[in-house]
Amino acid sequence: MLITISREYGAGGSTVARMVADTLRWRLVDNQVVEEVARRAGMAPEEVARLEERGPSFIERLARALTAATPELLGPEPLAVPEAEESRLVKLTEQVVADACADADTVVVGRGAVALLGRRDDTLHVKLVAPIDHRIRIVADRLGSDEEAAQKRIRDVDGHRRRYHRQWYDRDWGDPIGYHLTINTGRIGLEHAADLIVAAAPRAS
Repeated sequence: MLITISREYGAGGSTVARMVADTLRWRLVDNQVVEEVARRAGMAPEEVARLEERGPSFIERLARALTAATPELLGPEPLAVPEAEESRLVKLTEQVVADACADADTVVVGRGAVALLGRRDDTLHVKLVAPIDHRIRIVADRLGSDEEAAQKRIRDVDGHRRRYHRQWYDRDWGDPIGYHLTINTGRIGLEHAADLIVAAAPRAS
């Protein structure tokens, strides 16, 4: 059984996912995906210590770190990631997510899991959203920044997530039709959101 949790930046995706996994006693797959992809790409642990899904896209951040280890692979401009190299990193991510979901009941946060696992019958796909003013306050507090900087960070991160889904899976990340359940955490709170997901969780027949 699987639950995928997609989230707007600042909507509490990782926190809600942890609550759901703890309640169901399922495995949680979140930021360790980044570390495992980096390991398979040949990067040292210290190169992924700061790899959180903020600012530049997941692929761009991996490419930066990969360049530090093997500059001859990507050249001096890691932000201009060759399509073939980006494709390789996307495939690595898919392999890591598939491996992580192969055995146990699992809650997966982001990383295109909703697209990768979309055809499985034993999966619940959830999207967490929240009003922009709510997310700006959350992100500004988290980053210790002003609201203008927080709004820019939200725009950048959500833009990268939207681009990732459109480019690699030909899907609209923001379309609610692509999910079983869309929850506004800014209106009902994180705990209630987790309760709703647990109630809707797929059960073994």
